Amino acid sequence: MATPDILFDLIKSDEVKIALEIEQEGYPADEAGTLESFSLRQSQAGSLFLGAFLPSTEGGRKLIGYVCSTLSPDKTLTHDSMSHHVPESSSICIHSVCIAKEFKGQGVGLQLLKEYVKRVRSAEGNPYERILLITHDDLREFYEKAGFEWVGESPVIHGSKPWYEMRIVLSGEGVASAGDGAPQISPEALRALLQPSSQTRSPEFVPDFQGGIDDLVVPDPNELGSSVNKYDFLCPRGCRSIILKSGSARIVERTSVIMEPETSRRNPLLAALPPPPETANWWLVSGSPMTFENIGFTRPVEAIPIIPGERTKLLICAECDLGPLGWCVEGGSEFWLAVSRVGYRRE
Repeated sequence: MATPDILFDLIKSDEVKIALEIEQEGYPADEAGTLESFSLRQSQAGSLFLGAFLPSTEGGRKLIGYVCSTLSPDKTLTHDSMSHHVPESSSICIHSVCIAKEFKGQGVGLQLLKEYVKRVRSAEGNPYERILLITHDDLREFYEKAGFEWVGESPVIHGSKPWYEMRIVLSGEGVASAGDGAPQISPEALRALLQPSSQTRSPEFVPDFQGGIDDLVVPDPNELGSSVNKYDFLCPRGCRSIILKSGSARIVERTSVIMEPETSRRNPLLAALPPPPETANWWLVSGSPMTFENIGFTRPVEAIPIIPGERTKLLICAECDLGPLGWCVEGGSEFWLAVSRVGYRRE
């Protein structure tokens, strides 16, 4: 049953600490925000920091829950889009939906989230195209009741549990008007949204090939004794972004590397690599990054000194940020992809 007399209003600067207390009570320590992050959201994206209040006996109001967000130009949630607020962007990135412990189970969270979505839809000039969030799978039903659709596993790693992306598409191609006037996604549009950018088949991986790595290579026509990739490389997530075309990478066995910092959890979609000094199989792409069809690069990663004295960048899917798939030296002309961490499109 919903709590009566609830008031929805934007959170003021002097209420940020109370919101943080609710956050720290409701989230594990490795997932909860900080006073700095909350203050930045309230000061930079205050119109997206909505609170649920009850009247106070002293004539004021008592904060019992909140939703806070920032803006991003990205169409999906990544570490970068969750870390920066880019004003006048089209994607709303929800960071937290949290209700005070004593008011949980009373419908306050769903009331608050529906009010939030309603306000976003009716925002002056309709500047927003989508609302994005990540959640654990046990809260899927709750967000679906508020109108969010399930996208799939997120590349964002925050805390020890995996996250899943959900979204509401507010405007754009494929949005149809429902009888109550609220934009809804037609089944055809939903299927289109979930389709990859290129019409390819689901990726296959090394264990899917009877001959293993031998089935992935053909002789290099330009270098005697070398072998190149027989198939296109795909993102292993399922967004099926084409990373590299066939015949563009040479297979090399070299020392393995540890690409995840000790403090990071490896994405379960990515195969574990043997610890150095053991060797691993790598695809070597030489020359220019323009050889790739679709690849992304992280900022230099100081915590992973793969080559002593050199700054290292990690290679990720440019479409969904899944990674690391490989690495390169900053400013270098060699790009290394782990054979076991890319998918393959068999002809």
